Amino acid sequence: MKIKTCLWVVAATLLSAPVPVTYAQGYPNKSVRIVVPYATGGGSDILARQLGAGLQSAWGQGVVVDNKAGASGNIGSQEVVRAQPDGYTLLLQNSTMVTNLGVMGKLPYDPEKDLTPIMLLGITPIALAAHPSANVSNLKELIAAAKANPNSFNYGSCGIGTPQHFVMELLRQLTGIAAAHAGYKGCAPALTDVVGGQIQLAIVSANLVAPYAKSGQLKVLGVSTAQRYTLLPSTPTFEEQGFKPFDFSIWYALMGPAKMPPEVVAKITVDVSKVLADVRVQENLSTAGVVLFKGTAQDLSRLIKSDSARYIQLAKSANIKAE
Repeated sequence: MKIKTCLWVVAATLLSAPVPVTYAQGYPNKSVRIVVPYATGGGSDILARQLGAGLQSAWGQGVVVDNKAGASGNIGSQEVVRAQPDGYTLLLQNSTMVTNLGVMGKLPYDPEKDLTPIMLLGITPIALAAHPSANVSNLKELIAAAKANPNSFNYGSCGIGTPQHFVMELLRQLTGIAAAHAGYKGCAPALTDVVGGQIQLAIVSANLVAPYAKSGQLKVLGVSTAQRYTLLPSTPTFEEQGFKPFDFSIWYALMGPAKMPPEVVAKITVDVSKVLADVRVQENLSTAGVVLFKGTAQDLSRLIKSDSARYIQLAKSANIKAE
């Protein structure tokens, strides 16, 4: 699914759509909890806190961001699955959910049946970066160097089975690059080692490499989305370098327990869209590497289904297995 990114169009269609009026009489009348199934400081956490602050102001009710990290996001997600579907417990999830499904084959819950999709919120592209000593500046040069010196390259990812790992394994399949994989516990240590020259390549969230590209400490060989990334405007996409179709990203979504009332989903959708239309929120998220885009509950549902299928297929073809 191609996602046309934009910093302002998020709310346009949603705000003009007809919405049931029955929701306004009751929801919310108490504090709302947004569960983030990952540690503080990541894209999901930053996005949840921006939403929480805006919704708290709009609703006049407390909005608590609750980080429930563990088991690659499964612990926090399961807590939301078990919650009452009344709109007072929400989930800020990302595409790790479907890559987990690809690696494990089955999760403790069914992403399509046990959760209510509310809306897509934004994406972060993935970038392949190289230490200057690798002497490569783009995919063409990397392919040539890897063929001239077989098994001479290694790369670090943010962890086995992460979206970044999947993207690099797909690139390896498409290009024939032989590169040994080192799965780190997070993007930060992989980035540290490629900047330090301990590894030649790293596949990480694109916003993390942008400062190092600007300083010349790293060369960014490409980004994973169909459009170029605003923080790396001079870096071509993998599609631009001849690998079509190629449109992968870390996406962020708001969800809830299964069987949430449609009028509550509609209320949340409209109010979240208003928050995301705030220029200050857009600037804060852009600085954090999150690109906003419009995405309805139906878009999210389709994306979960399609991404689940392609990650399951890629896990099999690339022999990606859980640790």
